[in-house]
Amino acid sequence: MGEAVGNDLTGTLASSDLVAIYQSLGPVERAIGQFVATLIVAAVLLGLVQGAGTRAVEKSRRSPVISICIGTPGVFVLSALGTAGYLILDSSLGLFFGMLFLLVSAAVLPAGLVIGVVGIGTGIGARLGRDGLPAGVVVGSILAGLVGVSIPATAGFGVIAAALGTGALARVLFGGGNVSSPDDRTVPPANKI
Repeated sequence: MGEAVGNDLTGTLASSDLVAIYQSLGPVERAIGQFVATLIVAAVLLGLVQGAGTRAVEKSRRSPVISICIGTPGVFVLSALGTAGYLILDSSLGLFFGMLFLLVSAAVLPAGLVIGVVGIGTGIGARLGRDGLPAGVVVGSILAGLVGVSIPATAGFGVIAAALGTGALARVLFGGGNVSSPDDRTVPPANKI
């Protein structure tokens, strides 16, 4: 039984053409595609969740180390949750739990990635003299397009941005403090013992 499921999974992943299509694109096509996709998704996402999205971008910009430390395990857990959901879709519990796991993973990971990209873009834009969320969206999209030239650079940038954004999003949604408090930006034990 387990071998049949493993063969089904391998066959499904092998027949998936999305990765092959992405790898077959030229560097310029990947860069333009990533720029446009990031710009559209960032504008839509930050337009839909204005309060939490803006606070998460600001938190990722003000305290990136803490956000990455919180977001790195979060990205691994969400990736594992999505993978587990995909693997149990063929079981008797799979329709309910598998779809639930996949939906949670598919909703939070892209949101965290976009918030991380915009947070990085806002930080770079502020250093270039253009501070604000619209400038961060544009600069982050340009940066996402530039790393699209190389597939390993895209993967590395995506992991870092996803960890940064997921951590900042978790801090905004589950944390009670704000960015301006010194305890929020200081790593223990420097603030209190």
